[in-house]
Amino acid sequence: MSTQSQTAAKRSSPGALARRPETGALIGFVVVFAFFAALGGPVFMGAPGWSSWLNIAAEVGIIALPVGLLMISGEFDISVGSIVPASSMMTAMLAGHYDLPALAAICGGLAVGLAVGFVNGLLVTRTTIPSLIVTIGVMFAVMGLTLGFAVLIKGSTSVSYVPTPMAKALLGQFINNMFNVAILWWLGFAAVFFCVLHISPIGNWIFAIGGDRESARNAGIPTSRVTIGLFMASGFCAAFVGVVQVMTYQQAQVAGGQSFIFNSIMCVVIGGVLLTGGSGSILGILLGTMTFAVVNQGVFFAALDPNVGSIIVGALLLAAVLSNDTFRTLALSAAAKKT
Repeated sequence: MSTQSQTAAKRSSPGALARRPETGALIGFVVVFAFFAALGGPVFMGAPGWSSWLNIAAEVGIIALPVGLLMISGEFDISVGSIVPASSMMTAMLAGHYDLPALAAICGGLAVGLAVGFVNGLLVTRTTIPSLIVTIGVMFAVMGLTLGFAVLIKGSTSVSYVPTPMAKALLGQFINNMFNVAILWWLGFAAVFFCVLHISPIGNWIFAIGGDRESARNAGIPTSRVTIGLFMASGFCAAFVGVVQVMTYQQAQVAGGQSFIFNSIMCVVIGGVLLTGGSGSILGILLGTMTFAVVNQGVFFAALDPNVGSIIVGALLLAAVLSNDTFRTLALSAAAKKT
């Protein structure tokens, strides 16, 4: 057997698979999907069921991807819950109230996310305040500004906007009246972030920063620039979801988006990313997002009490935290044996 074949065999062995960060997420997804497939029956397994949970997974998944990268680097971003409505209001205001072209309005909405992300990254890297506290403060500031400008300019907390056919087709169309086009954008974002984390040198920097920021800085890694870039990516993706919501539902609301805060973090943790940073994968984040979405929508198809869904998500979260530590211990012990 050649050396390459032996290496491939080692990587695909049960022991090697058990040490991968997304293994727990894969097991959780299979168990949850099988559970709701048995209770939901043909309806859940058909197009209505698949479209239901995939549409949910797409929106929260677009945000969960950069949030996951931030958590791998040892940071948190709570401000995504305020960026979604802020970008929605900006887009709807520019296009619906000031009659600007759809492209200009979309760029304005995305610029909000980039600006908030830059402020987050700058505050985190230039101060000693933890990112959790910084982003909570920024979140409330953005929420207040969004509400204030909406009432000042429009005199209301909601703004309607009928998108152009092109904008609707690209960002808010339902394929076969079931599958939101955001699913395709989600897969596109996943491919980009996969390249960043697992192929490009930036991925090694992110893991190094999450493992030991000081050591990474001493090794010449531009920790501040990477951190600011990750926060801007998080803000951009949250703003993108806000723009998608405007194009899909043709209305922007000030009071919206808060659910994305904890939902995105849950998807990331269920996907095998350690809360302490330094470990995780894009595949795991995707599996964690799909698991969360299946539970979120499977409860309704199975005709269960909605409270049951919360119990299942809570149990998954606890199980994920425990399994993540277990798989990390296995990986570290295997690495120690090799050395």
